[in-house]
Amino acid sequence: MKISLPPHGRPNRVYPTGAPTLHGLASVVTGVVVVCGLYFGRAVLIPITLSVLLSFLLAPLVAALRRLHMGQLPSIFIAVFFALAIVLGAGTLIGAQIVQLAADIPQYQVAIERKIETVQEKTVGRADVLMGRAALTLQRVAPSRPAAPRSFGKANRNAPPAPMPVEVHEPALTPMQLAQRAFSPAIAPLETTFIVLVVTIFILLQREDLRDRLISLFGSRDLHRTTTAINDAASRLSRYFVAQLGLNLSVGAVLAVGLAGIGVPGALLFGVVAALLRFVPYIGIWIAALLAVCLAAAIQPQWTMAVWTLVLFVVVDLLAGQVAEPLLYGRRSGLSPLAVVVAAIFWSWLWGPVGLVLSTPLTLCLVTLGRYADRLNFLTILLGDQPALTPAQTFYQRLLADDPHEAIVQADRLLGEISVTDYYDQVALEGLRLARNDALRGVLTTEQLARFNEAVVDIIENLETVEGLPDHAPRAEAGEREQAQAGGRAEPHYGPLHDDDMEGAVATDAVVLCISGRGAFDEVATAIAVQLLNRQGVTTVTTTYEQYRNTRGGGREVDRADIICIVSLDTAEAPPYLRNLLRRIRSQPSPATVIVGFGGQSEGSSDLGTTGSTRNATTFRDLVEECRAATVAVSRNEHVQGTA
Repeated sequence: MKISLPPHGRPNRVYPTGAPTLHGLASVVTGVVVVCGLYFGRAVLIPITLSVLLSFLLAPLVAALRRLHMGQLPSIFIAVFFALAIVLGAGTLIGAQIVQLAADIPQYQVAIERKIETVQEKTVGRADVLMGRAALTLQRVAPSRPAAPRSFGKANRNAPPAPMPVEVHEPALTPMQLAQRAFSPAIAPLETTFIVLVVTIFILLQREDLRDRLISLFGSRDLHRTTTAINDAASRLSRYFVAQLGLNLSVGAVLAVGLAGIGVPGALLFGVVAALLRFVPYIGIWIAALLAVCLAAAIQPQWTMAVWTLVLFVVVDLLAGQVAEPLLYGRRSGLSPLAVVVAAIFWSWLWGPVGLVLSTPLTLCLVTLGRYADRLNFLTILLGDQPALTPAQTFYQRLLADDPHEAIVQADRLLGEISVTDYYDQVALEGLRLARNDALRGVLTTEQLARFNEAVVDIIENLETVEGLPDHAPRAEAGEREQAQAGGRAEPHYGPLHDDDMEGAVATDAVVLCISGRGAFDEVATAIAVQLLNRQGVTTVTTTYEQYRNTRGGGREVDRADIICIVSLDTAEAPPYLRNLLRRIRSQPSPATVIVGFGGQSEGSSDLGTTGSTRNATTFRDLVEECRAATVAVSRNEHVQGTA
């Protein structure tokens, strides 16, 4: 296909760029200050963060107790006591498992030493053998060096005497010092737990007051939007955390039972660790799996226990990730896989192991907040799993990057969900409009325009035989249109299209003449329109604006055309050449039915007019339906004239 480019003398519309401001620098400084505050204030922020997340988890339980006609304070205390019992029970079990595992390790010392020797022999030992052989080879090739002379006699007599061994004995510890050393590791966790529970109680007691303060702080001017955003975010996060906690506890319980059945010591400990680490998707459960597999491989001379342990983790993770999670909250968690990994690294660097466990909930809170706060929307774009670009933007960007293959792959993927007509309307047409805007701004070179049009032609040819989903949109304007006089002839009758009407339209000699405009992308848009019309069984003849103007409307196809379809992306602005083209068509002795696309995007399209026999189409679907309806009308008129 020959592609016409806009003349070089055509003025380009260049839009001014935004004035530089200090907003970007202020954002960077704010981000650095926030990160520093999170790092240096972790001793205070970690308990508060745990309290907020715990309040999200306990909110459904408090609401359920309130529905049972219990008071607010008893409901909160019961929920907090329930959470405290779970935490203390899990901590006690973990401590008992660690003590038991530490006591049983000497029993597995022989097996552990044999496995270490085997691994060392297979890895480091072979490396030592290879290095020794290489050293011997080098010694044979390299020249020998003379041995250094040995010193005897006086030098040995002047050598310093050997150091005298010294032993340091610590004084015996008092009972108070022994108690302090024994209980000091548990003081910090107990202190943090107490602070978390107290703050959680106050958060649950003052939920409404905190909500009102947030509304007053962030959006008192638009109460409806702010209230909706806060309620939606709170409910989403609460449902997600409860579902995730329930699923993780179930996975931990199944793993604990399975590991106990296999015979791995400390099965309950690994189940709890897996339940906690599974808050870090993709990598959390495999950290627990690595620990369990290493222990199973160390305590048994054979590798059977390690293999079964790995199989157990794989099966449980597949069932939880592919079956349970889609049923609970869909297949998407709201975070991209890369964002999950980066968030785990970031929060682990800030807050250590606690940050690793809380990385996904904290990042999900930030992404949810970014959906409603305009200034934080960049977090949703960077960390969320929603596409950053619309399909039309991706279409244009791929063609702009001279990658039509990726655009074709995108089309094949989208055609599994939408029809071909919808793809051309929602993706290709919008992408062509984006390209037209850049062409008017003068940012596209002549070579880019040529490559872009050639790539679009490749996509059109690739979709020539693709069916896609069937169209379900109405085919034509419903109802009867009144007869009107236009240029001495009756206006064609438009009505709902049926299969019989289509057969009659195809059986006649009605031909749609498609004229492309002068725009840089009008010819490829015309090619799309022709393909869609041919799919509907409509016979078409194509020409360009220059060819039509040079023939002065005197060609056989032009003279005999009952239906003329003008395809141009410039229709929205109604440029002078389109108005002249319409005036020339209307001045013919036998005016044809004219369908103009694609208007309706601005007030300028009204200058082209939709009166008389001229119809305006805003999409490919409208254009095809108008052309089909016109062919049916021509078929009916010819049939009436033939019978008369």
